Amino acid sequence: MNKYNIFLISVSSLFLASCGNEGQKNIEADKTEDMFLSTPTIERNASPEDATVFFIKPQTNERFSGPVEVEFGVSNVQIVPSGQDQQGSGHHHIIIDAELPDMNLPIPADKNYVHFGDGSSKTTLNLEPGEHTLQLLLGDHLHIPHEPPIMSEKITVYVD
Repeated sequence: MNKYNIFLISVSSLFLASCGNEGQKNIEADKTEDMFLSTPTIERNASPEDATVFFIKPQTNERFSGPVEVEFGVSNVQIVPSGQDQQGSGHHHIIIDAELPDMNLPIPADKNYVHFGDGSSKTTLNLEPGEHTLQLLLGDHLHIPHEPPIMSEKITVYVD
């Protein structure tokens, strides 16, 4: 065998070996990509048995000419500030003019999803004139809805 044939065999072997490694790298890349494409799962705390949340005020279809006084009520669940991981507890979130969030993620925090992580059960809303929907949703110590979610009926209020 001459030097040229040895060179060709060496180059061919390296090429075939690198193709095999590349194929393995592609399989590993596909596994990594699948890992990032899968939906993350968050463990949700179980709801206390028969837990409910509701509006004490306002009542559905109530009309206001100024700020809307809101008070939340609960039964069979303890209200605690966020960050306190206590069995059978949570804190309030009010959803204003929006749909329920993804129950497998923390509740968003913006003008439509207002957090009461301080453990409070009342607030005053300064809403624009018009029709508005309000709904309560309890979150656990990490702002994640319970399983099943503890939420009120959606109510409608009007501001003149």
